[in-house]
This record gives sequence, C-alpha cells and structure tokens, in this order.
Amino acid sequence: MKKGYIQVYTGNSKGKTTAALGLALRAAGAGLKVFIAQFIKKRRCSEHKALERFNDLITIKQYGTGFIRGQEPAIDEIKAAQKGLKDVKKALTSSEYSVIILDEINIAVHKKLLDVKELLTLMDEKPAYIELVLTGRYAHEDVIAKADLVTEMKEIKHYFKRGVKARRGIEH
Repeated sequence: MKKGYIQVYTGNSKGKTTAALGLALRAAGAGLKVFIAQFIKKRRCSEHKALERFNDLITIKQYGTGFIRGQEPAIDEIKAAQKGLKDVKKALTSSEYSVIILDEINIAVHKKLLDVKELLTLMDEKPAYIELVLTGRYAHEDVIAKADLVTEMKEIKHYFKRGVKARRGIEH
C-alpha cells in the first residue's frame, strides 16, 4: 500500500465496528495484514470466530473489562486501555501491518481511560503507509480535525427502541 490515511467512524448509531471489520476483511482479501485492538470490550462475539479463519492476516486483541456505563473508570480499566495503547504502538512500528484498527478508542478517550493527547500523538506518529481506523461514539473534535476521513453513523430508526435485543450473528 502506498499511502495510508486516518479514518474515523463515529456517531450514535449502529455500524461503526461493522464498517471497520468490513475494511479488515477487504484488506485481508487483498493480502494485507491487519491488527485490530478492541478497547473497552472483553466479550467474545461472532466476529471473533469468523476472523479466526483469517488468523494469518488478521490479529484481533481485546483491551477492556466490559462496557463502561456512566461510572468513573476503575484502575483495571485504565490499565487495560494503557496495555492496548502500548501494543498498538508496537504494531505501528513493527512494519508487519498495513491496516490498524482501534475499535472503541473514541469511547476510551471519552471515558478518560486514555488521554486525547496520547491518541493525537499516535495519529501524528503513524507511519505513512499504514491505514489507521478509529471507531467509537464521541470522537474528540481534535481527532476529527486530524483525520482524513470521518463518517458519522446517524440513527434514523432502530429496532432496539421496540425492545429487540442484540441478536447472535447480527449485533454480536
């Protein structure tokens, strides 16, 4: 890959992680190696089983203790996010990966697991050939300004409001 850009998928609707995983699948189909760091998340979902089929091209690791809802972050949550950031820095400098996805990184910053300055520095230090994808609600305005592509997922209508729970293979 000649030039890599910084993409942000944010907004209050469904589809941010799904879009990033679609990009990972496309990259793997082209023979590119992908590193996916999932912040906040710790539950194994259907996509993990599917991505195992591409384990020669796609590496996925989780750096979280579960979804944080409203409370202040605990020390173990901050440590998990810091470990993820450390591993991402190694992946960025390893020359092994062409695409690096930081899933839910925007939430990790919003919930103060990581400082936005750390993410902005990471964006500045990204090697030119790497495609860097940042997902999650509440993308910081400085992250949006620095990115090359920003997509906002906007909810128009969602069946969750009618009581539909997350379904295996669709939402998890």
